[in-house]
Amino acid sequence: MREEASLWYEQAQDDLKYAESNLNSGIYYICAFLSQQSAEKALKALYIETKREIPTKTHNLIKLGKELDASEEMLDFLREINPAFITTRYPDAANGKPTEMFDERIAKEHLEKAKEVLKWVQSKIG
Repeated sequence: MREEASLWYEQAQDDLKYAESNLNSGIYYICAFLSQQSAEKALKALYIETKREIPTKTHNLIKLGKELDASEEMLDFLREINPAFITTRYPDAANGKPTEMFDERIAKEHLEKAKEVLKWVQSKIG
C-alpha cells in the first residue's frame, strides 16, 4: 500500500477504535462522529491507493463511495452515517444538542456500518 494511503487507513482504524471506546463510555454522539470519520478516512485511503491521486476535498461519503464503485449495499451504509459529520458537531444542524440526539442504538448502528466500510476497503486494498 502506498505510504499516504496507509496513513489514512491507519487513522481510520484508530478512529474506529476510539468510536468503540466512546460507545462503551456512553458518549454516543462522539461514537457516531468517529464512526463517520473512520469511514471517510478509509474511503480516502482506498481512493488514494486505487486512483493514485488525492480525492477532492469532501466529507461526502456517498460521493466518495460512488467514485469508488461501491455496491448499493455499501452506499446504503454510507447514506446512514454520512450526516453524522455535521449533526454530531452543531446544535443547529442536529435540531438540538448533539449529546441528546444520539443514543446507544444509533451509535451502535453507526459503529457497525463503519466496521463494514473498513472491511470493504480492506478487501479492495488487500
